Order: sequence, then C-alpha cells, then structure tokens
Amino acid sequence: MSEMNSKPPIYHEKQVKELCALHALNNLFQTRNTYSKSELDTICSRLSPNVWINPHRSMLGMGNYDINVIMAALQKKGCEAVWFDKRKDPGCLDLSNICGFILNVPSDYKLGFVMLPLRRRHWITIRQIQGNFYNLDSKLEAPQLIGRSSDLIAYLKEQLDSKEKELFVVVSKEVEEKQLWMHQYAIHTSRLPDSPHSENHSQNNCESPQNSLTDGYDYRNRDAECLRLNEVNCVASIENH
Repeated sequence: MSEMNSKPPIYHEKQVKELCALHALNNLFQTRNTYSKSELDTICSRLSPNVWINPHRSMLGMGNYDINVIMAALQKKGCEAVWFDKRKDPGCLDLSNICGFILNVPSDYKLGFVMLPLRRRHWITIRQIQGNFYNLDSKLEAPQLIGRSSDLIAYLKEQLDSKEKELFVVVSKEVEEKQLWMHQYAIHTSRLPDSPHSENHSQNNCESPQNSLTDGYDYRNRDAECLRLNEVNCVASIENH
C-alpha cells in the first residue's frame, strides 16, 4: 500500500504484468483483494468455456482482461458503469452522485528494456477521497492529487481532448437507473426539443445520457473495458464526501 505524505491514507496498488484492470478495480474499491487474478481468470473461462485460446485475456495469461470480464466481475456488486460521450462537457456531471471514474488510455507494452509493437490499453482509476480527487494510476509511484471538483472537471476536459482516451462514470445501480449521474437540468432540457434552452445546451454538449449508452462506443471491443462499483461502497463514499 502506498500512502500520501499527508492524510488521508490511500490504497494504491502498483502495476504487475498486464493486470491494470485488476489494479483499477482494487484501487477503485480502496481494498486489497477486492478481486484476485484467479477470480478474473475464472470469469474468462465461464464467458468462453471449452476454448483453447480464451478471447477475454492475454494469450500468455498475464492479464489484459477485456470489457466482458470487467463487467461480469462487477455485476456481482450491483452497480453500473456508464460510458461518457466525449461530445458532452464534463461540467454536466453531477459529482455528488458519482462514485469514481475509469479512464481508458493507450499504452505501450515493454518486455524488459524492449518496447514491443503491441497495442495495449491501460486502465486508470480516478476517485474522491476525503474531499479531494486522486489519480490512482497503477503505473504511478504514488497517488497523484488532482484537487477539488473544479480541478477534476478541468482535468477530465484535458484528458478527453484525446480521441484515443475514453471515460467511464462509475455509479450505483439506482443512480444509473434514475440517470442521476448528470445534472437534471441537462437531462430535462435535452428531452424538450422545443425548449428555448435546448440550443444552448446542445452547444454545451449536455444532451441526454441515454444517447451515451448506445452511440459511439463498441462494448465488444477488447480495447475498451468499463467498471461497476459495489453499491454499498458507492453510497458510503458519497455520504462521506
């Protein structure tokens, strides 16, 4: 476990092999062994039984789990992950109802000192801990302070300027069902085509989150993974912050 020099203590799992998806899960839950490699491997086998080469992980069995494994693992926790449409402004996010974020970024794969020409995706957890948001990237030596809500929004805007990066909003099942992860004014006005404010909100990219669940993201692509959080953990996190 890594800790910041000042409070609060933060659980920060470091990168091993190609297990960034596993690290992202455990860092998101802030608990060691929330999931284990053997659990994710078991899910791979369940998703594709009786195959010589499992399509949901690395051929060498070192990790690189795909979206199906992550989603299956987190379905047991009763929570949801929502792909964030980059056409929206992150300022539309209602941070009070969001448990955390998973940022999907491209990554080079290195074997020893040799950089291999393999395309890999890296998964980074971002979450709030006692009022501040932190980047819990497993490749970092220590958690990286992002700051308060306004700092996070600016950080997300900067990250999403890259077409190769994707953001997933982690929420409880109830929040996802009621679409509470976005400010309600954005949802309301986007559903009123004759609203005098609809044009303004369109310019601000605050359209309905329903569109983001179906447009622009291929959930079968193994270059993309998303996460869901334990509902109890999510609710507790929101209450504490």
